Amino acid sequence: MLQVEISASVRNTSGKGPMRQLRMQGITPAVVYGRGAEAQNLQLDTKTLMAQLLEFYRKNTIVTLKVDGAGDKSVMVGEVQTDPVRDTLIHVDFCEIDLGKERAFSVPIILQGKAKGVDLGGHMIVGCTKVVLQGKPLDIPDECIVNVASMAIGDQMQCASLGLPENVKMLTDPDTVAVSIIKPGGEKVEEPVGKAGKDVKKSKK
Repeated sequence: MLQVEISASVRNTSGKGPMRQLRMQGITPAVVYGRGAEAQNLQLDTKTLMAQLLEFYRKNTIVTLKVDGAGDKSVMVGEVQTDPVRDTLIHVDFCEIDLGKERAFSVPIILQGKAKGVDLGGHMIVGCTKVVLQGKPLDIPDECIVNVASMAIGDQMQCASLGLPENVKMLTDPDTVAVSIIKPGGEKVEEPVGKAGKDVKKSKK
């Protein structure tokens, strides 16, 4: 999983007026909550925070929040509020997490290469673009990469074939077809009946 560091400081002000003043000074108000602790008000440099968010927002990312005078916190980005007109930051929520506790994450499936079956006129059908994995946050991969170069017409790959790190469990049905190559003309390949987990399966012709 992606890991980044973000610097912050404790915020001692609240209310619409003071928060507006902070934004005018290039500072974004934020709050960190979770793990049963009382929510903590923070503030961050807007320009730096925006640049970092553009790199990892909407991706599974562990943020080490380095709070001046209050130590480090392991968090994930929650809600990001922006001005709908100016597209500027208004407020950011961080959720503190336990790195030693398992939880579920949605992880994207990334296809690499060009299937030889497509070169021969077949059509690639993507059955799912992500899977749900369970494990400790730092054990979860950024993405699941599938090399489709060797797939021929009639081949299909199930989620069970995705390589996962140790201690990571797939919650998505492993029999779900991630990608398949169908015959020219759009005839869908039949799903085979049998034991799941082979790298590539072929339909009966």
